[in-house]
Amino acid sequence: MDIRNEHRTLEKQLRALAKQEDRLARRALQAAPPAWKSKLEEKIPAKASAALETAFVKAFSLVFEKGTGVIEKSYDRQAIQTGFALRQHAMQVRGSRQDYGAFRRERRGPETKNLLLTTAEGVGLGLLGIGLPDLVLFVGMLLKGVYETALHYGFSYDSPRERYWILQVLQTSLTKGEDWQTCHDKVCQVLPDGLCDPTPEQWKDQLDAAARTFALDMLLLKFIQGLPLVGVLGGAGNPVYYRRVMRYVQLIYSKRYLLQRQKGK
Repeated sequence: MDIRNEHRTLEKQLRALAKQEDRLARRALQAAPPAWKSKLEEKIPAKASAALETAFVKAFSLVFEKGTGVIEKSYDRQAIQTGFALRQHAMQVRGSRQDYGAFRRERRGPETKNLLLTTAEGVGLGLLGIGLPDLVLFVGMLLKGVYETALHYGFSYDSPRERYWILQVLQTSLTKGEDWQTCHDKVCQVLPDGLCDPTPEQWKDQLDAAARTFALDMLLLKFIQGLPLVGVLGGAGNPVYYRRVMRYVQLIYSKRYLLQRQKGK
């Protein structure tokens, strides 16, 4: 393989990702809730907001601690790892732009399937006026997408350090304003290595931070979903948030992989 050719290709791919990061940064800085949404949120009881944050903490904890085995039954881990090995071999032999593109192309099918499942789950429970219990299923779908993406790029997800980092990634995906850049920089500090096992206190703090971010952004959506009849409107928002989260997840895992390749790992 021509090392110089791969190096040029890597640089081009990283520049393309940098442009995506810039767009996300601008979007986060300019993000402001519509006036109608802010007015409706003001009418939601404070107890409802606190309950939603607590529910997200419980949902993340439950899925991380007991849901991984269930999630893994929904996809073929060995097949995904074999696919990565084949793409990795092609990269080592050629390292062309088309080989890098294969990583993105081959994620489209599974992502479309996950999006459809998220839509069915959110709308179905919304019709029944079920809000908070839906969070476990929603978080489970998010982590399914994250786990599949991690394997797709050759990374694990089942160690304490990886799960801690995944929580940071999830928090950043929904962060707005100037805090986005701070959270993004924190995520990128461990690319492609530098991960450390969190202490129990660090894990709790990160879990709370991720739950708080999701609760603040999805407050109106989940409050509406808990109401009979109109709940379908809230449930229909699940795929919108799934797509938004996964857009950042895909970018950050792609960057992590490219930087790893750049270091010759």
